[in-house]
Amino acid sequence: MTAARKPASSTPCLRVSPSGVHGLGAFATRDLPAQALLGLYEGRRYTAEQVAARKWNDQLTYLFMLSNEEIIDGGKGGNATRHLNHSCNPNCEAVEEYDEAGRLELRFQTLVPVEAGDELFIDYGLTADDGSSPADYPCHCGAENCRGTMLDLAPEAEPHPGLVAR
Repeated sequence: MTAARKPASSTPCLRVSPSGVHGLGAFATRDLPAQALLGLYEGRRYTAEQVAARKWNDQLTYLFMLSNEEIIDGGKGGNATRHLNHSCNPNCEAVEEYDEAGRLELRFQTLVPVEAGDELFIDYGLTADDGSSPADYPCHCGAENCRGTMLDLAPEAEPHPGLVAR
């Protein structure tokens, strides 16, 4: 008998559609206030060592590193939250919380009110392997304050959640 797989969390506030910024994007299905929960980032979890040992598709990954250095692969068992694209002027954010069992979770929520049909964005805070150039990860968000790259150019001293370039 095989163990039951935990179903992906519900994301009723999100619709996945083609994006003008990149590939597919996540769009609000209804008007949402600031701090509205969009859903949990879900998928298979890896250690940094496991990620380093695997061969990844360099063109498209959904790896999100938590502050405890656990990495969630939204491409394996994930949900619609993996389609939030990057913007240097995001309208959403990633927030870490511990669930009732003490496991670190990543939730996405709006930063500001958004209207139905708006594309939802986070700042990826992308970290890359040593030696990578910001030009290797160009940003196409079009924001007035666009820094030209999805990389986090001012990494914090403390570990923080962010997408991982592979």
